[in-house]
Amino acid sequence: MTYADFYRRSIDTPEQFWQDEAALIDWNTPFTQVLDYSNPPFAKWFVGGRTNLCHNAVDRWCVSRGEQAALIAISTETNTERSYSFDELRDETQRCAAMMLALGVGRGDRVLIYMPMIAEAAIAMLACARIGAIHSVVFGGFAANSLASRIDDARPVLIVSADAGSRNGKTIPYKPLLDEAIALAGARPAHVLLVDRGLAAMDRVEGRDVDYSTMRAAHLDARVPVTWLESNEASYILYTSGTTGKPKGVQRDVGGYAVALASSMKYNFCARAGETFFATSDIGWVVGHSYIVYGPLIAGMATIMYEGLPICPDPGIWWRIVEKYKVTRMFSAPTAIRVLRKQPPEFMRGRDLSSLRALYLAGEPLDETTSQWIAAELHVPIIDNYWQTETGWPILSIAKGVEDLPTRPGSPGLAMYGYRVKLLNEATGEECAANEKGVVVIDGPLPPGCMQTVFGDDRRFVDTYWSNFDGKMVYSTFDWGVRDADGYYFILGRTDDVINVAGHRLGTREIEESISSHANVSEVAVVGMEDKLKGQVAMAFVIVKDAKGLDTDDGRKALEREIMDVVDHRLGAVARPARVCFVAQLPKTRSGKLLRRSIQAICDGRNPGDLTAIEDPASLLQIRSALQT
Repeated sequence: MTYADFYRRSIDTPEQFWQDEAALIDWNTPFTQVLDYSNPPFAKWFVGGRTNLCHNAVDRWCVSRGEQAALIAISTETNTERSYSFDELRDETQRCAAMMLALGVGRGDRVLIYMPMIAEAAIAMLACARIGAIHSVVFGGFAANSLASRIDDARPVLIVSADAGSRNGKTIPYKPLLDEAIALAGARPAHVLLVDRGLAAMDRVEGRDVDYSTMRAAHLDARVPVTWLESNEASYILYTSGTTGKPKGVQRDVGGYAVALASSMKYNFCARAGETFFATSDIGWVVGHSYIVYGPLIAGMATIMYEGLPICPDPGIWWRIVEKYKVTRMFSAPTAIRVLRKQPPEFMRGRDLSSLRALYLAGEPLDETTSQWIAAELHVPIIDNYWQTETGWPILSIAKGVEDLPTRPGSPGLAMYGYRVKLLNEATGEECAANEKGVVVIDGPLPPGCMQTVFGDDRRFVDTYWSNFDGKMVYSTFDWGVRDADGYYFILGRTDDVINVAGHRLGTREIEESISSHANVSEVAVVGMEDKLKGQVAMAFVIVKDAKGLDTDDGRKALEREIMDVVDHRLGAVARPARVCFVAQLPKTRSGKLLRRSIQAICDGRNPGDLTAIEDPASLLQIRSALQT
């Protein structure tokens, strides 16, 4: 079958298409309706069917592959490696599930996971799925304020955390950040379950904090059956930055997600049970959920969970992992490959990488130079893919498991099956012709695996994603794109105030709010600037209340450090601006609207566009001057 025929079947007869795909997973109770789209844009998939993510990822493989490796946890930070077979992973998951039950976690309760990339983090996710709890994983690099906002929104009954993480040999204590976050939050968890790695001392709160290893020892022989969930019950919440300071809780279902992952592992990633998958992301991001924890395990593969950098202890570490564990499919980000390209080539060469069949890259646009370099080094296909936290699996790519179509430089590929992708003119809402720039949108219903809603806020789901074009209910990706005559898409950048730093989506408003908390900041604008390594970096332009001391380089640098420290403390280092520039005024329209796109254009060396409504043209000169300082 050609991919064109395959795609058309998914669009023309979606219910029959997805009914067939649903056979890729186990169902305890068959579904009675493939799709309920009676209340657009809310889609319910596999209505009435009962299944479980943990069962499909772990238990079902214990029958035929119980002794096969399932989870391989590697840390070059602590020089440890541990491999769990499917049988061992099921046992550990049951122990963790029993611990959660003993701590009062029930079906539908939220469990917040704030952990480094260690095996217990994946086990905690699977344990939640096993008992029907809803997990919310927060990236371990987030600071107390960001963590507190997520605690307040999710209202977890339990938080699972650790004493510390480690990055490039530097210990990052988690417990003080967690204690501060809980103190800041209005919602208070009943318990905190703590993994003590022996990296940092921890002050424990009597009656609240519980030791993981002690509790595990008490539940060594635990047997916890899976809780069979109706397909549309929530499986997890994953927070993503928005155009306001408040993060959005992307809520995902159980059955649709399991089917979408099983399907994408087959058609997009050409998975084979018994092989090894290596995604270099973090479980705090959607790639970690879909293609470190759930996707590979659902496909019966071993999955590698890696704590460490791509260049430590040396730039050959990833390739030694590929060689040792005979990795067949690898998933990373263009930024990481650009970092490796700067390293001496001998670290990659000389290793036996014959097991590797493809490298997949996502998270930010892939440039042709990087793609060609890594393809020449690895001698395998380099397959780009484009998607979002909200969709959970690729929107655009090349489904080589259906047809071995060619890739095109600069393009993530074609619309994936199930996605009714269009480009709409931002001004008129009309569909764009070939090679005409427009906003990438998707007609409803979204296919299985995509977000159900914004957690606790259906109205925000509709207003944010489905109300951007008058008279048209379409899902907006908030990305510009063009499509060539053959249907290949090219992503051109964001239409909103979210920037993409090395694959991490950051809301500029959230960064602005943290900078505004500095006592000497009167006004601030944050935009994304193009960066050859990271794709984009945040640039902050600040008006101060008191300019004393800013007439010297030392004075400016001192205040810049203070502001960056504020961002580190409130949001984490991942959100730190590349630079803080000081100006006397910001470019605005006469009605007071900040001209963000004009500021961003100047940062990127482009024409700032139509400035007929600007209040004071001299403000743009200040932006240019500040960048040259």
